[in-house]
Amino acid sequence: MRGVAVAAIALTSVMSMAACAKDSGGGNTSNGSGGTACEFATPPPAPATSATSSANGEKVDGSALKVGLAYDIGGRGDASFNDSAAAGLDKALTDFGVKKENTRELSAAPNEDESAKQTRLRQLASEGFSPIIGVGFAYAESMKLVAAEFPNVKFGLVDAGVEGAANVTPLLFAEQEGSFLAGVIAAYQSKKCHVGFVGGVEIPLIQKFEAGYFQGAKAAAPKIEIEKKYITPAGDFTGFQDAPKGQEAAKGQIDKGADVIYQAAGASGKGIFSAAKQAGVLAIGVDSDQYNQATVADTKDVIVSSMLKRVDVAVYDFIKAVAKNDLASLPKVFDLKVNGVGYATSGGKIDAKLQGILEGYKAQIIEGKIKVADKP
Repeated sequence: MRGVAVAAIALTSVMSMAACAKDSGGGNTSNGSGGTACEFATPPPAPATSATSSANGEKVDGSALKVGLAYDIGGRGDASFNDSAAAGLDKALTDFGVKKENTRELSAAPNEDESAKQTRLRQLASEGFSPIIGVGFAYAESMKLVAAEFPNVKFGLVDAGVEGAANVTPLLFAEQEGSFLAGVIAAYQSKKCHVGFVGGVEIPLIQKFEAGYFQGAKAAAPKIEIEKKYITPAGDFTGFQDAPKGQEAAKGQIDKGADVIYQAAGASGKGIFSAAKQAGVLAIGVDSDQYNQATVADTKDVIVSSMLKRVDVAVYDFIKAVAKNDLASLPKVFDLKVNGVGYATSGGKIDAKLQGILEGYKAQIIEGKIKVADKP
């Protein structure tokens, strides 16, 4: 497994797989395994030591900060994207001495007018909050306007940047890298070599999840069959907050034979988990470690893993950087190398053998031996 020839074969299979994923324009690939277990490609060897970094215990004083969070739709309690951001704020309160009374959390509504986002950001800025974090790319246009009105306020923006705005720090992620590992997990957990992907809204950001997932699943099992479905088209953001439609989308894939469903659908993921539980199949969560989320506790037994998009790390690190007045210390992208994305092992379904396989793929991505596409 460690020989040069075998490694070359593994890398060749990864590269050829990317072309297959791009060619599959429909809801699934055409080379399914007919309901039998996957035939796996030779995985890369696990690294000798973990690439996980440890905290340096640096003391940072954030007691003078007033921190504002403007959440995307769903807000705190969505068991996914926003809850991850909330966890970063909560940890900052504990570690940096940020005072609870000096924080403010506001949430967006589905399909709200752009002016509502502007009002939310302007309210926080006018009340003296700095830093202010927009949780989601949907704040990009509003932040461009409001940041110019408040040049002394430090803004952070998850999933987007604002060109020409020196006081806005983009907090970007390599979602495709974490999703690649979710694809590997799906392949190894599937009994039929047939898996699915449900996205909330068909936009470039969520297509990064799709692209990585397809590539990872096919790297692990080149003949795997993959379903895909988006709950709503671009422009209709209710797809991130419609559990019944999420359940319907997942059920359609399960009816076609998929027995592991990866969801990148925000609060709609609750419906996807419900469909998986009713059908006796497995699911992979997203953003947070959803196995440990109270709002989906009744379906956690079907959650084999979650793709961790560490919005909590980005929020925490951004608050820390503001407290230190050292924004240049932040990474340009929160990727596997800085543990900005990853996978969860809660629930005990990721055994030592599979974790070794995952760490092998992870190491090759970090080393640049595997390039993960960010577009389907």
